[in-house]
Amino acid sequence: MKVLVVIDMQNDFTTGVLGNTETAAVVGNVVRKIENFRKNEADGKIIATLDTHSENYMDTQEGRNLPVPHCIRGTDGWKLVPEIENALGEKAIKLEKVTFGAADLPFAVGKDENIEEIQLVGVCTDICVISNAMILKAAFPEVPVRIIADCCAGVTPETHRNALNAMKVCQMIIEE
Repeated sequence: MKVLVVIDMQNDFTTGVLGNTETAAVVGNVVRKIENFRKNEADGKIIATLDTHSENYMDTQEGRNLPVPHCIRGTDGWKLVPEIENALGEKAIKLEKVTFGAADLPFAVGKDENIEEIQLVGVCTDICVISNAMILKAAFPEVPVRIIADCCAGVTPETHRNALNAMKVCQMIIEE
């Protein structure tokens, strides 16, 4: 079984307070990837992570280091981009996470299932995508972890490329 992990394709990261030209631009690519995955991998699994903070965000370590309230549970910024939400369909697993990496992501993927490949798309390449990719590579060291580069975007084009290079060095497959 193949698994597609869609990282933090939320309004605040695409067109909201932490969005940028690059993160907004990958929405269409991610929608197409999800639709193609659903069509070609009928028995595959799709997991979408949601960066999830509470009203006390500014009192957290992340809030002190990134003082921009974002993805506050229940706000429009916290919601998935509508086109992404529609593409995911009803079968996708939605996994809330309170920090960059979702510690329980390996369990959502299925530690006891026969995982053939894990693919990752989403934002931000240099923060949340790389964090979750590393968690998955550690949990599934013999499973190929594939990063779909044109379905990812970072804080800047340079940090996006740096993250892709770091993941490649860690034996992940970077699909350009």
